[in-house]
Amino acid sequence: MKETYSLFEGLEHVDFARVQEWLSSSYWTPGIAQDRIEHASQHSALVLSAYTSTGIQAGFLRVVSDKARFAYLCDVWVDTPHRGQGLARRMVQHALQHPDFATVSTWTLGTKDAQQVYSGLGFSDITEPGAYPYTFMVRRTA
Repeated sequence: MKETYSLFEGLEHVDFARVQEWLSSSYWTPGIAQDRIEHASQHSALVLSAYTSTGIQAGFLRVVSDKARFAYLCDVWVDTPHRGQGLARRMVQHALQHPDFATVSTWTLGTKDAQQVYSGLGFSDITEPGAYPYTFMVRRTA
């Protein structure tokens, strides 16, 4: 049976110890300390957590934005046992459709290995050969 997930906005829904385990093992923030994640989250325009029906945090993402013209998706993470079920796509869609970002016309993100998740949501590669160890992607609307 496929797991069902609930999405929650806000810092009060984040298991920061769990998120620190995830992000400290990532290629973009290896070894990051929990206090830095908490500080960054406090200053983010949106913090989103995904939980299983049994109350286990399975995903996380942040949006950095002026809430008018641009937004940067970052720290998108789905815990390994929950991958392949469309959870990352669902979390990103939630952010893209959030009313706080209704006038945002430029969304960006950086990824090394998840282009297929984001390209299906309208993001395309920004080509800068050799500039970064990962691909920057952009999504623009009228």
